[in-house]
Amino acid sequence: MRFDLTDLQLFLHVAETGSITSGAERSHLALASASARLRGMEDVLGVPLLFRKPRGVEVTDAGRTLLHHARVVTQQMDRMRGDLGDYAKGLKGHLRLLCNTSAMMEFLPEALAGYMQAHPQVNIAVEERLSYDIVQAVTDGQADMGIIADTVASGNLQTFAFRDDQLVVVAAPGHAMTKTAQASAGKRSIAFEDILQHDFIGLAGDSALQQHIGEHAARLGQRLHYRLRLSSFDAICRMVESGIGIAVIPATAAARYKKTMAIRQWRLSDTWAMRRLLICVRQYDDLPAYARELVDTLRITPN
Repeated sequence: MRFDLTDLQLFLHVAETGSITSGAERSHLALASASARLRGMEDVLGVPLLFRKPRGVEVTDAGRTLLHHARVVTQQMDRMRGDLGDYAKGLKGHLRLLCNTSAMMEFLPEALAGYMQAHPQVNIAVEERLSYDIVQAVTDGQADMGIIADTVASGNLQTFAFRDDQLVVVAAPGHAMTKTAQASAGKRSIAFEDILQHDFIGLAGDSALQQHIGEHAARLGQRLHYRLRLSSFDAICRMVESGIGIAVIPATAAARYKKTMAIRQWRLSDTWAMRRLLICVRQYDDLPAYARELVDTLRITPN
């Protein structure tokens, strides 16, 4: 089965306009040439891709499948042209880095700042994912490197220590959870299952951290009740301070906001809540020099 980009773009244009004539015009092809290409695609596949009607065409089920893949391929080609165009403008490197919520919001901004200043001709695309999704993406070559929690198996990837990430629960001084915790003199940690009855405040969107916390609640047969979802740990802690709910956030964020907000924190005693974040790559020695330099910048150097 061989379709070239002209075939795929023609099919996209025909599907979008509902007309072979209009699709041919958009593709800058003569009508006869466009019709021959479409027939040739159908002959190769052995199924019709279009229902031809007196006033246009409709895509068949097989055509809808081809349409999906055609969009993926053309989008990838557009991204490739853009990336290669950047090289023509002087860009020397492009990296795709996947990381979990804590790495993205708490540690990476400061860690990347010096590297980006020292490497003005390198672009980095950072995307948030769950740790086990990151492992799969790096293994499959869909990303150059990732930052994952050591609570997931890294498979055959090489890993390097990045940061420690303790999850804590924060609450307002007058919140019911605070009063319960204070009743236990000297108690500085609390089990996750002991806070599930309270209302939560969490991150908005498809946050990897919220998915991670939700999965552990599900393992306990519970479902978290979120009264509010916000875009940052700062906003979350401000709402926690008001007393409307509690939140599970990285200890680094809690320590920062405790300085200016009336909130209390307790370490989660569950083993999954104390995580070491790891940089993962397929093979360090196979990375281009600028990518190895990024790993070396981010990793914790043993004393």
